[in-house]
Formats: sequence, structure tokens, C-alpha cells
Amino acid sequence: MAVAGDWRDANRGEAMTQLSAWLVLIILAFVTPSGPLEAADQASPAARLQALEDLYPPWQGGRNNDALAKGLEFSVPPVDVMVDFHGSLDQPALVLYASGNYFFAMKDLVQAFEAGNAAFRGKVFYETLPPGLLLKQMAAGGTVTSGNMTFTVPADVLMVEERATQELVKDSRLVDPVVSFATNDLAIMVPSGNPAHITGLRDLARSELTLIMPNPAFEGVARQIRASLVKAGGEDLAHQVYDTKVAEGTTVLTRIHHRQTPLFLMQGIGVAGVTWTSEAIFQEKIGHAIAHIVIPPEQNTRAVYSAAMVAHAPHPDAAHAWLDFLHSDAAFAALEPYGFRRVGP
Repeated sequence: MAVAGDWRDANRGEAMTQLSAWLVLIILAFVTPSGPLEAADQASPAARLQALEDLYPPWQGGRNNDALAKGLEFSVPPVDVMVDFHGSLDQPALVLYASGNYFFAMKDLVQAFEAGNAAFRGKVFYETLPPGLLLKQMAAGGTVTSGNMTFTVPADVLMVEERATQELVKDSRLVDPVVSFATNDLAIMVPSGNPAHITGLRDLARSELTLIMPNPAFEGVARQIRASLVKAGGEDLAHQVYDTKVAEGTTVLTRIHHRQTPLFLMQGIGVAGVTWTSEAIFQEKIGHAIAHIVIPPEQNTRAVYSAAMVAHAPHPDAAHAWLDFLHSDAAFAALEPYGFRRVGP
């Protein structure tokens, strides 16, 4: 299946390297503070640690956990936390594998669903890994290992880009109907103030700029980004950003998904990265030092988000209830604040 080819080529342990990446970034932040950390440079070590932790998003503290009975709550971002797994593994009534493109909106979507379906309250488990990694987990029967923890939780619904969903239906891994519910487009994410004075996609070829870009090995958005680079500057621009600058070390590829982009920008690792517009809006809404540059329509590439039930889903009735919900006003109300556009039934 061509659309998932790049995803399948991902190195097996790619997503599980995040802990070492975070630790490296902590060292960098303390040795060479930059961006938002500059103000803490002359402060005490405790204040500098607080400044670093303030960069981490709110969902890392367990706020997106759908479970009602949480027992001992133990999270120490960034060294002891699982941010892409949400809810309780104790007999979930609905399991969603959702691509990371709207990780920040999933909590509101789930809560809106539960508000209209009380039987599911506290019983929805969902993941927000990149599509390629979710497909690998599906191929492994729902088993995944993160750090020292291995668990099995087969999916009821897979939520990825429309074209991929349709091909997975043809491949008999998903079943009709395909429910398309929202669209999104691309933007250039930059630190507040746009210190590199980036005006458009062509600027990303500048040799002195360090970029933070989604990894094409397992992130579907890289395909849309490359298409936009070609629209803006031909194959030469796409080659410069995703080949030449990668080889030179001035394009840093994400290790999990594009929620790393704003973190790396705020830590001063890079000065720009292409993401979905909704992600930049989210970062701005929560007060992070992030801004975005609009990519004009003629250079932009739109994605259509969709969902379908997984073949042999453990909870087919729950899957159908979720798919019906995605076309509701309540579902769109969770997405609209971040710039998503609605797709009708």
C-alpha cells in the first residue's frame, strides 16, 4: 500500500528514543540557555529548572487522562511521563488511535463524547502517536513498549488523514464507513518575534537557519509539507530542506511527532518549522512564545482528517457511536477554536 510505505520504513525503536532526547535538551538548556531561558540565566538552579519545565505543555502532567480513579499520580516531566497514552488500560470501553495532528484537541473531543454518552465516562483510552507508528502497533496486535512498560490495547477506531484511511479500507485493515470530519492547512511556526525574519517557505532554504521538521519516515504531514515546498520553490527547495540540510545537520527531524517543534523552537534549537496551522494556534492560546507565518493558499496543502473502525474491533458498537459523534456540533466545537474547518456528512 503506497500511502503507508514511508511509515512502514520507520526504524523500529524510533518513537521510544524520546527520553534520551529530552535529557540532551535539558543539558543544552542549562549549558547554553537561549530564547525563553535567557531570563533565567542569572537565576538560581531551581529557578532555571522551573523556567525549563514551564516550556513543557500542560498535558504532560496527566491532565488529559480520561480515567476517573487515578490512584497514585506520578509524573515528572520530562523524564518520567508518557504523553501519548491517555486513560486507563483497565477494561476500556472504547480505544482510539488518533494521529498526533490534533493531540491538543483530543481531550475536549473525548469529554464532549462522554457528555452525550454517559456509559463511556472515564472508559475511553486513546493514543496520539504518528500514523506510521500507530499502524505498527496495529500490526503487533495492539502491543506497544514505552520505556520499561509493555501493554496491549487493540484499537477500535483509527483516526488519520482521509487518503490513508481510504487505502487502509481497501487493504481490509479498516472497514467502511470512512467518516471525514475536519480539514487543516500548513503554517510556518517560529519563535515569538520571528527572530530569523522568515516571510515564506523559500526562506527555509537559507543555509544559516536551523529548521525543526517532521520526520518523513513516520509522519504523514511530511508528505504535505514536501508538496508545499515544491509548490513554493520546486524540487530544489524540497531537496534543500529535506535532504541537503538534513545531511548538514541544519534540519533537525522530530523523533516523536511535530509537538516537538514548538518545544525545540522555545529551547533555541531551531528558528522555524512547518506544522499544521492548528498547532501554532494552540501554542499561542496557551501562552507559549510561539507565532506563525501564514502560507498562501497557492502554496499550501490541505489535509482532511477522517476516521474508520478497525477490522475486528473489540468494541464495534462503541466505534460506531464515536464515528457518529464526529459529525456532531459538539465535536466540531472542540476543534473550531484551533482553526479547523468542518467537513459535512
